[in-house]
Amino acid sequence: MSTNSNDQGRAYEYAWMTALYKKLAVVRKTCVVANSSLDANKRAWNAISQDKRELYALSADAAVDMVLGLEPLMKENQGTLFLAFQKDEAGENGDVRDIVIYREDIPWEVGLSIKHNHTAVKHSRLSHVLDFGKEWYGIPCSKQYWDDIRPIFAMLNREKELGTKWSELHDKEGDVYIPLLKAFLDEVNRAYEREPEVAIRMFEYLVGMKDYHKIVSNDSKKMTSIHTFNLHGTLGRSSREKASAFEIPDASAPMKIRSMGFKQGSKTTVQIYMDNDWAFSFRIHSASTRVQPSLKFDIQFISIPASVLNVECNWK
Repeated sequence: MSTNSNDQGRAYEYAWMTALYKKLAVVRKTCVVANSSLDANKRAWNAISQDKRELYALSADAAVDMVLGLEPLMKENQGTLFLAFQKDEAGENGDVRDIVIYREDIPWEVGLSIKHNHTAVKHSRLSHVLDFGKEWYGIPCSKQYWDDIRPIFAMLNREKELGTKWSELHDKEGDVYIPLLKAFLDEVNRAYEREPEVAIRMFEYLVGMKDYHKIVSNDSKKMTSIHTFNLHGTLGRSSREKASAFEIPDASAPMKIRSMGFKQGSKTTVQIYMDNDWAFSFRIHSASTRVQPSLKFDIQFISIPASVLNVECNWK
């Protein structure tokens, strides 16, 4: 993700914090937790234009009442409600929530994962030093994997020293993308055959270890979507006075990898299909103009189970 996109994402998170606080502070005691993420998101908000601020506020305002309707415990007037931005390190540990809302009087919390104009699951990297196996599912990559990728990244290092542009490589698909993706798939398969729990661990790395509502703003469609990732049954709890606007079903996490391979007709994208209707695509691409010994994945959902609700909120 570019610096500009990252800053816009932070600013949109701040718009959501503002929308939540405005709605909740008038009906109950509400506190925004001061931390470094709040400071960073506020700086990003102050750095964008007034037009963008109005746009982001409109997007958040369109869906905030629905979020409050889905989570009645947020408006229940007991104790203090805390709104906190997650620190960036949380995502590295499998917690993809950007905002966490909680109360100290009851053992309850709810999280929001907030996306602006994109639906990507992750933007992970592969390089000659990054051990994706250890990071993604807790099994260090094998010697075979490192042997397979060594010549690819050795070539990329040589081209980096020459200042070569990616567009100037004679056959980047055949020399880089295809063999690197094949090494990636082979390594995932080796780890899965050795330890079937790789499936759920990999899923938790990609999708998250805790329940949350995923908020996606689509500015061009003037629509904000809410997706319920209720993997542990914690979303939509009723308050003493009110039930959730929708009965949020539990979504079963996958336990098995059904198949994996290259997307038909593609030299840059592989796909992994799991049970319980979960499937992901992994498109590899360069994240810079000039050759670097590091490549980025754009990871997207191919399919999600029907138990993940999708609520669409059109802007006024």
